[in-house]
Amino acid sequence: MKYMSNSKKMKTIWLSYDLGIRGDYESLYLWLDKLDARECGDSLAVFKYNPREDLVASLKRDLKKNVKIKYGDRIYIIYLKEGRMKGEFIFGQRKKSPWVGYATAIAETEDVEAV
Repeated sequence: MKYMSNSKKMKTIWLSYDLGIRGDYESLYLWLDKLDARECGDSLAVFKYNPREDLVASLKRDLKKNVKIKYGDRIYIIYLKEGRMKGEFIFGQRKKSPWVGYATAIAETEDVEAV
């Protein structure tokens, strides 16, 4: 038996999660398994979801009910809304990207030969 029923309201959701080292992954994985979610790389899953009302509010409520969300946990969703892709954090917020600074120009250096 699948977690959500089939309906014309079914939405495809990509969910990215970062619950830290002490996160409630077991409950999150149980919830994702009930949705028949598919793995899409490290900390990324895709699944069909049938919201009871507003998609974001419904997902947030469902996750809070099933997963212990703590300060610092981050969950980001990507979905289609009015024909356009939309993404937003439903828990947590954006942080500094680990790649910041990699593309900075390397300072010109002058090679000097010893005489």
